[in-house]
Amino acid sequence: MENMNTALGLLVVGMVTVFIILCLVVVIGNVVIRLTNRFIPVTGPATGKSGNGGSAGKKAHTKKLAAIVAAVDVVTQGQGSVESIEKK
Repeated sequence: MENMNTALGLLVVGMVTVFIILCLVVVIGNVVIRLTNRFIPVTGPATGKSGNGGSAGKKAHTKKLAAIVAAVDVVTQGQGSVESIEKK
């Protein structure tokens, strides 16, 4: 019976320790997030880069370009062409 009491005591101490450590992780994480949001300004994406970065932005850009070229082709019945696209 003494072994069972020791086992239950270790179980309770271990579970309480894990609970306290997890609470500290959550609290410290929230403090770091709030301090970061308060003191570090948010900057926009650099010029010349897509907003979400990576290949997903390039795929969206090529899809838009293809749609624009197709629309110009349909509207001009094959007589027009797209020379350049600029954002204003």
